[in-house]
Amino acid sequence: MRGFLVSLAVIITLIVVGGVVFIYSGLFDVAASEPHWSITRWVLEKARTRSIKLHAAAIEAPSGLDDPAQLLIGTAHFAAHCAVCHGAPGVPKGDIGQGLSPQPPNLAHSSEHYTPSELFWIVKHGIRMTGMPAWGDHGDDELWAIVAFIRKLPEMTPEDYAKLVTQVASHGGQHHPASREDHPEPGTWRPQDGATHDHVPSPRH
Repeated sequence: MRGFLVSLAVIITLIVVGGVVFIYSGLFDVAASEPHWSITRWVLEKARTRSIKLHAAAIEAPSGLDDPAQLLIGTAHFAAHCAVCHGAPGVPKGDIGQGLSPQPPNLAHSSEHYTPSELFWIVKHGIRMTGMPAWGDHGDDELWAIVAFIRKLPEMTPEDYAKLVTQVASHGGQHHPASREDHPEPGTWRPQDGATHDHVPSPRH
């Protein structure tokens, strides 16, 4: 038994020393232009999924997520803050989203993997090492409205999205002409190439 414990201690020591040497060697490529190793991606994905489920377990989704008013609020915030990285129906990812590693997911599939409570936690707290920021400075009502919008994405066409953006604009949105080279300021929305609407919302923070 003593020999086993000694061997185990030696193995653990070698692993720790080897890890330190590897880190200080600089061999691990942190460039966003290079994908993660398969094992790194697996570890990060498993850790992310389990962490989200644990931390969102006590969150209770409010009623009324299907309210059309919630959908309009969510559209405004999604267009202003999310579409540049994730894209939207008929709107491709912007330059920022294209340059991130890992690539921001297509949120039309997010409801297949996460509950509304988990989506709320993600939007509010963000996710480390993915480029997903925390939107905790927004009110919870606004964040739930984004969740309401995301839940509608699987059935949303480019025409549906364009109509929603136009509806939001008709409630006081402003026009901000832009190109793909422009980077939106916080609180404004600027269409990517492929957008089919003429007005854009300026949501409340």
